[in-house]
Amino acid sequence: MEEYCDTSKILIRRINKNVAKDIIVKNHYSHKWTLCRVAYGIFYKTEKSNSFFEGNEEKLIGCLIYAQPVGRSAASSLSPLITIDQVFELVRLFIHDGFGRNVESYCISKSFKCLNTDFPHIKAVLSYADAEQGHRGIIYQACGFHYQGRSSLALMPNFSISLSPPPNYEWIHSRTVTSRWNSCNVEHLKGAIGKTFWRMKESTKHRYIIFIGNKVEKRKLLKSLKHPVLPYPKQSSHVVEIEEIPVENKMVETFF
Repeated sequence: MEEYCDTSKILIRRINKNVAKDIIVKNHYSHKWTLCRVAYGIFYKTEKSNSFFEGNEEKLIGCLIYAQPVGRSAASSLSPLITIDQVFELVRLFIHDGFGRNVESYCISKSFKCLNTDFPHIKAVLSYADAEQGHRGIIYQACGFHYQGRSSLALMPNFSISLSPPPNYEWIHSRTVTSRWNSCNVEHLKGAIGKTFWRMKESTKHRYIIFIGNKVEKRKLLKSLKHPVLPYPKQSSHVVEIEEIPVENKMVETFF
């Protein structure tokens, strides 16, 4: 079993967003950049010794990316005492392997101290675990986040669509669908696309929240949560549901 990380060798500090972008695009499972309000680099101190110099050097082993939540209701869905400008979302985290089995949870917790210094108005951090990727938020559980269940359970489900037939699906995310065709309504898409397409129900995500203010603020905010704190999920499952949406080819009459 992998040993715990040597926390005395871990440093967290702000880095340039372009540096963070390069790390995420190359190494994160999504290989996609995202919104970024602040990027914190994760550095590991390594010993060096030669005939001229002795001391430590730092190796950049990963980064954490924080951003303001995209959804306008993100704050109000948490607590009536929190405004949208008081919430950050942990949108990306990547750390190279080999630095200890608790390194992710340690770095997340350590980054909260950075947030308290750099953004003292931030009271809560929101994050999601992608069930579609088999994640259930073990790292957040280790950090003491409060579990709030699956996201968007009370809302209409979102669907990705593919214009390519099986088995060569090429999925277009629901946000892109809405942007490209101005709606995700099936009947609207039938007319806009004009041919048979396929749609897949997108997975909901496990939602986690943690408060990073002082102890008094934490207790007050915890009591004001709009949704109850739930037991941590023991497993994460995602059932793929694909539906074929046939579109009739209507003959167009031409008059001369």
